[in-house]
Amino acid sequence: MKLSSKPKFLRTIRSFVRRSGRLTTAQKKAWDNYWVVYGINSEIGSVDLSTLFDNKNQRFVLEIGFGDGENLIDCAKNDPYTNFSGIEVYRSGIGQCLINANKLDLKNLRLFHDDAVDVLNKQIENKSLDVINIFFPDPWPKKRHHKRRLISEDFISLIEFKLKSNGLVHVCTDWVDYAHDIHALFKSNEEFKELEKLPRRLRTKFEKKGLDLGHSIYEFAFQLLR
Repeated sequence: MKLSSKPKFLRTIRSFVRRSGRLTTAQKKAWDNYWVVYGINSEIGSVDLSTLFDNKNQRFVLEIGFGDGENLIDCAKNDPYTNFSGIEVYRSGIGQCLINANKLDLKNLRLFHDDAVDVLNKQIENKSLDVINIFFPDPWPKKRHHKRRLISEDFISLIEFKLKSNGLVHVCTDWVDYAHDIHALFKSNEEFKELEKLPRRLRTKFEKKGLDLGHSIYEFAFQLLR
């Protein structure tokens, strides 16, 4: 199936640095035993999300850059009738998420191990997602690195195609200049409106660490108008 009649967002500069990282023994075991249960391999190409879950509820939430899956696991545990998927590039984070998903025997969770842009371009069908969560994307704080930031005008156009009608984008960052850029980019896109009421989410260990360092949290929710 063609994912879009619109040209894909083909990014040559990645928003992350690929690190091998060291897996703990438990994380490696989780990869060996549980990726086959929860993982979606890039080689299979485009996927119909409704075929991935035993739960036939057609509500689908995607978290981009889920870290160790703390929020993703909490959402899947507390909302068993919604189907959750997550994208992460770091194997250690995925390994930890797999450990906890198996402990809870979650049936409504699936994971992608790849760049978010590649997954959205090649594997996620248009108009298939109800919610996209992007919590604390890498801020690339040095000005010369801002071009590496995930959220850009082109990226917003890409996720616009992946959302269902009235779909939601929920974004958090603890970097003020990135927050200003994100807000301005969405406000300049006439297909989205900002919501005053923010959806529920978990305050993660990463976020608490930032607060302890005196960082402010900037949080937005934008709804697709069409």
